[in-house]
Amino acid sequence: MSASMGETAARRGLGMAVVLAGVLIAGVDGTIVVLALPAIQAGLGISLASVTWVVVSYLLVVTVLATQLGRLGDLFGRVRMYEAGFVILVLGSVCCALSWDAPSMIVSRVIQGVGAALIAANSGAVIAELYPPSERGRAYGLNAVGFSLGSVAGVLLGGVLVTSVSWRWIFWSTVPIGVVALVLAFRVLSDRGGRGYRRFDPLGGITLGAGLFGVLWAMTRLAAGPPDATTLACLAGGAVLLVVFVVVELRHPEPMLDLSLFRVPGMAPSLLAALLQGLGSFAVLFLVIMYLQGPRGLDPVEASLLLVPGYVLGAAAGPLAGRLTDRLGPVIPATAGLGISVVALVIFARMTPSSSLWLPAIGNVVIMVGGSFFYPANSSAVMTAAPPESLGIASGVLRTFSSIGMVFSFTTAILVASAAIPRELAFAIFVGTGSLHGDLATAFTDGLRAAFYAMTGIMALAAVCSAVRGRAGAPKELAGVR
Repeated sequence: MSASMGETAARRGLGMAVVLAGVLIAGVDGTIVVLALPAIQAGLGISLASVTWVVVSYLLVVTVLATQLGRLGDLFGRVRMYEAGFVILVLGSVCCALSWDAPSMIVSRVIQGVGAALIAANSGAVIAELYPPSERGRAYGLNAVGFSLGSVAGVLLGGVLVTSVSWRWIFWSTVPIGVVALVLAFRVLSDRGGRGYRRFDPLGGITLGAGLFGVLWAMTRLAAGPPDATTLACLAGGAVLLVVFVVVELRHPEPMLDLSLFRVPGMAPSLLAALLQGLGSFAVLFLVIMYLQGPRGLDPVEASLLLVPGYVLGAAAGPLAGRLTDRLGPVIPATAGLGISVVALVIFARMTPSSSLWLPAIGNVVIMVGGSFFYPANSSAVMTAAPPESLGIASGVLRTFSSIGMVFSFTTAILVASAAIPRELAFAIFVGTGSLHGDLATAFTDGLRAAFYAMTGIMALAAVCSAVRGRAGAPKELAGVR
């Protein structure tokens, strides 16, 4: 029996290494592109508005496709779809490296997004198949470590490659990682979960995608210039399509966003907490970098290096948070993580044009530690509550909710910046080609302060949602390990 247990542990370890490779690539992509935006803009000769879609297009694709691709995992095998994600992500990275203008870059980022969506939608389900409920907290904690280390690698690698070689190498650099992970996945992972036939929901996917695109496109135009009839019509049309999406999902026998999951005890507050946490935290990186590059005059590499300690300490906190989740259940670690994030946002709100640079550095440490407590606990809660035959859908829905929050957080960051200073200057600061002085610097930091306080309220609401699920009752599987 001991030999069998050792073989199982080894298989889990290798399987977790493959999952971590996917998360590592996602973390790298999340930070490495931010540093490369000025070089991409200059190298391709594209507009400032187009540069934002290098980020937004990737997020939008992951948001729209995560649940549908999670359904593919339930139908054809979660490991198979996870492996397909690596293939497409590597292909997208190659296309990004070879892109020659704005459309080719954005299309390449869309391809990358499809691969990332396959990985994100099925990685949670793969972990759930590898580990029993009593050990999933630790596994998701390791997952958080992978993301944090990937984010650090993105900052350091991006700085070296952009300044020393070429921005194209930020995409070439992810290719060998993806190939090695794919080979390992073929060797050590195998599908064990049950499968079942599930119909697709193309109308749901179309209405969600078109609705989000309409709203996001309008918000980006609002950041780039004054509102006009086209922008307002696009915003209204997107909002209407999102309402239609909800109606479609309520009537579809097997919807893209399975609303029946909300009837599972503790599921609805967990998903809502994920959405609010993404909304309240994702834009922080962009806003802080804009502050460091704008009022403080740091270059992109200097600004990002100042934030590296936060990613390192956040990675160190992940395993601890995972072990606490396995011992205490998800409510206390997740809610504590959100409370820690509230403290971080208050720290960020104290930044001024002349305040110490220790403030953003300390704030980033605090918010990364908070996220490391929240992610494994919340993921464990969702995947433990989900029926075994719907692990892929549950993983995809969780990613969809988190991504919706992140997408709107990103575009809101640009809107906040453009409301405080001239729009063109806001875009220039965002991509690292401009700085601020005097009254403009003061106005910009005042706008940031308002944004951070608004995010504080959102994060506090997420903490309430997280705490409420404790009173709503824990899933039976989780209750058994408390």
